[in-house]
Amino acid sequence: MDSNMNDFKPAEFVQTMVDVGEAKVKTSTRDLILRGIMAGIILSLAVVVAITAIVQTGIGVVGALVFPVGFCILSLMGYDLVTGAFGLAPLAKLDNRQGVTWGKILRCWGLVGLGNLIGSLIVAYLIAVSLTANFSIEPNAVAQKFIAASTARTVGFENLGADGWITCFVRGIFCNLMVCLGVIGNMTARTVAGKVTAMWLPIFIFFALVFEHTVVNMFLFPLGMMLGADFGIATWLNFNLIPTILGNIVGGLFFTCIPLYLTHLKTAPSVDASKEQAVKA
Repeated sequence: MDSNMNDFKPAEFVQTMVDVGEAKVKTSTRDLILRGIMAGIILSLAVVVAITAIVQTGIGVVGALVFPVGFCILSLMGYDLVTGAFGLAPLAKLDNRQGVTWGKILRCWGLVGLGNLIGSLIVAYLIAVSLTANFSIEPNAVAQKFIAASTARTVGFENLGADGWITCFVRGIFCNLMVCLGVIGNMTARTVAGKVTAMWLPIFIFFALVFEHTVVNMFLFPLGMMLGADFGIATWLNFNLIPTILGNIVGGLFFTCIPLYLTHLKTAPSVDASKEQAVKA
């Protein structure tokens, strides 16, 4: 079989992870924001597809099965989610890539996140217009589902106090553990079909288990408020978005990207190698 048709081995795609992280850090301001906006738009539309499927079928797992279509599209187009940048960008610093500083990493996170927020808010407003006939009719069943979901994951956490904040934070960890595996999945195969399969699986898991994703939440909760959900921006930020962002950083960086980097690029000496050294000594 032609070697060009083989999928990439872990050491190869982890090298790509570091290269991509460096590229993201060094990307221009314009491109980081533009790619972030487009990623926010596409992912938000995927949320609408998923919620619509859940309402139509009454089966939550159906939404999880269709949601990854948006993630696959934006990844194949080379657009950026801040959740992926949380995991990949710091690898360039850990690998001592020239010109990469923590300040530039934070710049990357901020610009991509800003773009994601802009794209998500644009779609949230337009979807609110679509679901309410320009705010002239009562929210339909899909809109009511958005209101219920956004309320449960803000007011519901707020009512639990610190326990609710911690719950959201933990769900953010699990979310980006899976999402960064989806981002990396795009680097593991040579064919579009292989890439899509590798991306689809972990994204399905995150959505099916209702984990908390920074960019999804940039769309879901503003849309809920536009449709009439009974919570404000402060509740959304303090009991959802902030713990979600922090959890996503921990999950993507410390649970997914750094372990792969350490074991496949900074591999410890093998047992056999140690034995050979002992024999030579």
